[in-house]
Amino acid sequence: MSAAEGHPSGMPPGPQAKAKLTVDRITSFDEEDLLALCEATDAAIIEGGGFGWLSPPGRQVIESYFKGLLLVPERELYVGRVDGVIVGSTQLVRPPRSNEAQAMAATLTQTFVAPYARRLGLARMMVIRAEERARAMGYQVLNLDVRETHSSAIALYETLGFTRWGTHPAYARVGGKMIAGAYFHKLLQRKS
Repeated sequence: MSAAEGHPSGMPPGPQAKAKLTVDRITSFDEEDLLALCEATDAAIIEGGGFGWLSPPGRQVIESYFKGLLLVPERELYVGRVDGVIVGSTQLVRPPRSNEAQAMAATLTQTFVAPYARRLGLARMMVIRAEERARAMGYQVLNLDVRETHSSAIALYETLGFTRWGTHPAYARVGGKMIAGAYFHKLLQRKS
């Protein structure tokens, strides 16, 4: 069995040389993309870095989550692909129209890459794409938060110019232990 056959999505278990990396905004799913996204989400959850889930909730739940996400007007879903196969995603969240005081700020959330596709630069590409979209829509600030245990994500955000402004000591509970969370922001454009 080849390395690619060892994973259900056909992706090899580690980084590939010369892989084609792309980031797309998803507004509807075909069955192949939805399957790949569910598998990548499962893998990220099992590895300890997928959303707030601590164990995979099952394909139907994940599928419903992503289908429902596309119905929320304030959310945009961006997916990262390796050779055309979805292996990660991020979401750009706009503030609700009723929040005029924070209408200048968008939020980046739920960013992950499946473990078998990490270290290729795809998370960086997804964050940059969402940031460019937020800037193009006129947002002045992009916010995000992440568990302190996700040191590679924190390093990525810092290298992309996000400023850490705070820590929440009881951000999440994983394995019965409280985990701190880090809060970041990035100024996208000067105030007019």
